[in-house]
Amino acid sequence: FQVITGGHYDVDCRLEDPDGIVLYKEMKKQYDSFTFTASRNGTYKFCFSNEFSTFTHKTVYFDFQVGEDPPLFPSENRVTALTQMESACVSIHEALKSVIDYQTHFRLREAQGRSRAEDLNTRVAYWSIGEAIILLVVSVGQVFLLKSFFSDKRTTTTRVGS
Repeated sequence: FQVITGGHYDVDCRLEDPDGIVLYKEMKKQYDSFTFTASRNGTYKFCFSNEFSTFTHKTVYFDFQVGEDPPLFPSENRVTALTQMESACVSIHEALKSVIDYQTHFRLREAQGRSRAEDLNTRVAYWSIGEAIILLVVSVGQVFLLKSFFSDKRTTTTRVGS
């Protein structure tokens, strides 16, 4: 799993077997990998928790890989050696699997960068609106202040008779 967006990019993670026994438990992890072999049939539960940071929403990417890949050639586990063509196909297949892993990694990094850029864009927009409002208020205030300097104030004097 890997936390893509939110807070300090950390979550709690727990994995339980069908009997409720905790197989894996980590606190405040940004990313991790866990491999195990299921000892029995049943429903395994996993939970990502954000209890320590309830105000921040987080996006978590997780990936399951269940079982082994089937052999590329049905006769791959045979006693005789692979032909040169079969050997090349197996090495290309392994290279393509690593390319898929790299692509997943880069997609996650792109999602993190996009989220950060959108958040920054929102903050800049709000800051700009705030500055525009302050500029408008100051401009109107200056106009009224200058107007008050050049306007005649009529004062009326009253004579008190004797």
